[in-house]
Amino acid sequence: MSGFLYTCSPLPTKITNKPLFPLPSSLKPRTLSLRTTTTTTTLSVSATASTSSSVEVNDSSSSTAVRSSKSKSLPFRVGHGFDLHRLEPGYPLIIGGINIPHDRGCEAHSDGDVLLHCIVDAILGALGLPDIGMIFPDNDPKWKGAPSSVFIKEAVRLMHEAGYEIGNLDATLILQRPKLSPHKEAIKANLSELLGTDSSVLNLKAKTHEKVDSLGENRSIAAHTVVLLMKT
Repeated sequence: MSGFLYTCSPLPTKITNKPLFPLPSSLKPRTLSLRTTTTTTTLSVSATASTSSSVEVNDSSSSTAVRSSKSKSLPFRVGHGFDLHRLEPGYPLIIGGINIPHDRGCEAHSDGDVLLHCIVDAILGALGLPDIGMIFPDNDPKWKGAPSSVFIKEAVRLMHEAGYEIGNLDATLILQRPKLSPHKEAIKANLSELLGTDSSVLNLKAKTHEKVDSLGENRSIAAHTVVLLMKT
């Protein structure tokens, strides 16, 4: 049997970081210098077109200022509105400014027009303004029995003041009775006049609530509206 003899060099007694081969000058390590700086961050927050405020927050490491400014001018704005009213005997049922024959009507501080209230909220929401209850509070005697066309006209005024017009509007009414099909065109025509826009950009749908809860039992009426505002 033949044998083999393995040998190895002794380990160096000292390990250095000296390279085995000289490096070209372009690859030689460079010394980095780190410098810390204190930064100040400023945040600008857009507020509504009708309100302004200034809040400043300071801590030991930084100073953050939050300033309000006029609402950013966008090419379009989207708003959603919702309203619901209880139906009671002895009140007229007014929807979109049209008196609908029915044995019940909306109990409300004003005329209880659920559709117009909903549209007002959608426009105000698109503009970033307070809701209808803030602008026309129901504890103000001035609005007792007031026609909701007053609220619509104010919302339209604010819309034009901000430089917008109706792009399109989609509304859904939810009620068990009466059927709204015979009244849809009259409602759309009145909305077109109140909003100052063509009826072709207004869409109105009506649905029952399948006899479920107060809506389905003809004890209430509700509406949803989505509105698109376009910059003029």
